Amino acid sequence: MAFAMFWEVLWPLALGFLLSAVVQTVVPKTAVTRTLGRADLRGLAFACAFGAASSSCSYAAVAVARALYRRGASFANAIIFEFASTNLVFELGLVLLILLGWQFLSAELAGGLLMALILWLLFKFTLRPRLVDEAREQAEKGVPGRMEGHGAMDMSVTEGPLLKRLFSPQAFTAISHYFFMDLSSLYLDMGGGFLIAGALAAWVPESFWRAFFLTDHPVLNEFWSPLIGPVIAMLSFVCSVGNVPLAVVLWNGGISFGGVIAFIFGDLLILPILNIYRKYYGGRMSLYLLGVSYAAMAVAGLLIAGLFQLLGLAPAHFHAAVFETRPGWDYTTWLDLAALVLVALLGWRFLGTGGPEMLRMMAASGTGHSEHEHHHGSDQRQDH
Repeated sequence: MAFAMFWEVLWPLALGFLLSAVVQTVVPKTAVTRTLGRADLRGLAFACAFGAASSSCSYAAVAVARALYRRGASFANAIIFEFASTNLVFELGLVLLILLGWQFLSAELAGGLLMALILWLLFKFTLRPRLVDEAREQAEKGVPGRMEGHGAMDMSVTEGPLLKRLFSPQAFTAISHYFFMDLSSLYLDMGGGFLIAGALAAWVPESFWRAFFLTDHPVLNEFWSPLIGPVIAMLSFVCSVGNVPLAVVLWNGGISFGGVIAFIFGDLLILPILNIYRKYYGGRMSLYLLGVSYAAMAVAGLLIAGLFQLLGLAPAHFHAAVFETRPGWDYTTWLDLAALVLVALLGWRFLGTGGPEMLRMMAASGTGHSEHEHHHGSDQRQDH
C-alpha cells in the first residue's frame, strides 16, 4: 500500500522539488530578509510569497525562519514565512492534486493564506514586546536545532538577466544542489509518511475512524474534525509532504474536508519542532507559538470548509482508491520513468560538483560555513 501511493506521486514530487530548486536558485535569501523587516501587510504578503518559493521541509523552514529573524526580519514575518514554506509550496500542492483532487489543492492554498492572515492578526493583538525580547535573546544564543545548514546555505545565482542566469552552468549546479538538499531534508518524513499511511490503511478498520471522527453526526463532524486534525498531526511526528498520505487515510476514514486541511497545516506542531521552538526562542515563546498556531490552523480549516460549502466547491465524501492502485503501463508509469531520468541527470551534476561534500558539511557544522563560502566553492568547482 505504501509503495502504491509512492508510485502515484513520484513524478509530481520530482517536479515539485525541481520547481522549488529553480525558484531558490534565482531568489537570494538576502532579498528575502530585506522585505521582512516590518510586521505590516506588505511584510505579510512578502512572507507568504517568499515562503511559497522556498523549501518545504518543516525543520529547514524553522531554521531559515530563525536565521531571517536574527538578520533583521520581524518575528511575526519570520514565523509566517515558515508556515508558508511548508503549506504553500509546489511539491505539497502537486501531491495533493494527484491524491485528493483540485478542491483540496484550492482549499490548501486559500486556507494557507487565510491561516497566515489569522496568525498576523493574532501576533498583532496578542504578542507582547517583552516576550519578543526574550525570544530574541534566546535566538541570539544560536542553540542548534535541525537542518541548520539548510538555513545557512545560499547558492542563488544573482548576476545577469533572469533567463541567462537560469540556463547558466552555475544555475544547473545550484539547482542540482538545492534539489538533493531538499530531498535529503525530507526523505525520512516522506518515507515515514508513506509507511505509516500504508500501515494504518492495512491494519486500522475504517469503522474505528468513522467512530472517532463522529461521522454519523455530520454537524459535529464538521466542527470536531478541524479541532482534532492538528492534534493528530502533532502526535504523528511526520511533517510537510509526508502528511499527505496520512491525510488520505483520514479522509477515507471520515474526517471532514476542513479537517483534512487543518491536519495538513499541523505539520509545524509536531513535538520535535515544538522542542526546537523551545531551544530557539525559549519555553514561554514555544508555548505561545503552540497556542496561536493551533488556533490559526483550526479556525482556517473550519472557515475554508464553510466557504467551500457555501460556494458549492466542497467535495462529496469519496473513497480515495490510491492504496488499491497497482502500477501499470499508463501515463503515471511513463511520467515516473521520466522523473527518474530527471533525478539521475541532476544526481550526475550533484555528484560531479561537490554535492556530497556540501551535505556532509551541513550535517557536521550547520552554519559553520558562510553562504558566500559555499556559493564561491560551487562556482570554483563549476569553473574547473
